Amino acid sequence: MKFERIAVGLVVYLSVSLHAKAEVGNIIEGAQQFIYKETAQAKLVLNAFFPSVAEYNTKRKSPAVVFFFGGGWKGGDPNQFASHCRYLASRGMVAMSADYRVKSRQQTTPFECVKDGKSAVRWIRSKAEELGIDPDRIAAGGGSAGGHVAAATGTIKGMNEEGENLLISSRPNAMILFNPVYDNGPEGYGYNRVQKRWREISPMHNIRKGIPPTIVFLGSEDNLIPESTAEKFKRRMEKVGSLSKLYIYKGQTHGFFNYGKEGNFYEKTILEVDKFLISLGWLEGEPSMRIP
Repeated sequence: MKFERIAVGLVVYLSVSLHAKAEVGNIIEGAQQFIYKETAQAKLVLNAFFPSVAEYNTKRKSPAVVFFFGGGWKGGDPNQFASHCRYLASRGMVAMSADYRVKSRQQTTPFECVKDGKSAVRWIRSKAEELGIDPDRIAAGGGSAGGHVAAATGTIKGMNEEGENLLISSRPNAMILFNPVYDNGPEGYGYNRVQKRWREISPMHNIRKGIPPTIVFLGSEDNLIPESTAEKFKRRMEKVGSLSKLYIYKGQTHGFFNYGKEGNFYEKTILEVDKFLISLGWLEGEPSMRIP
């Protein structure tokens, strides 16, 4: 795939030939689209936002993040994380929101969702030079079932798409998780969708040495993900020596972090994400709510 960099005003765009929008779907206005995977059911797109020309310098590779939307592996829309992407691009990252296959549109299972998530991270790393990305500073993020997809990219060894170059790692270098589904066991969420294969796909049960540093946001009144699950994940991460930050927001329910929700929790959580990335050495300067 051939990439072309075009500077327009203060923003750098990377353009690539795409098929008709009707064929790819789930496009975010103002983003640049890249097909990262073609399946029998759909062509899957990354919606990418880039830093300003002043910050986007290929001699100094940018950190990157890819977000996966929530929707119970059944539905959802990449627009959920459009504001997160715009903000992080304003801070110097290449920020992307991925489409992936879901039950309502492609009649797929959570296993295909995880395969697509791993494919997205692998594709980004494979195109790091063309995209101006540091292949060793790629984060995966998401909310709810999308948080599961992101967490799975960092924990699950299997579920690689057939035919992909497995010499290119699909594991991110950090994880940013919003009320993530990361326990798929009999007492967790989604067990009825995965049944006997739950251990293969449950991030909680695949924690081992080397899992990337992670930040998690959860509401204390989340009816799907209890605090005890989040605390257990944190303990297991710390036991194997992985950094795990957990923020519990009192009185908040599932999806409290989304842009436009009451209480400014989008702003509060994205600023903590910013600080987390600063602590990893990925971002510089003071966090700011400057959003293009």
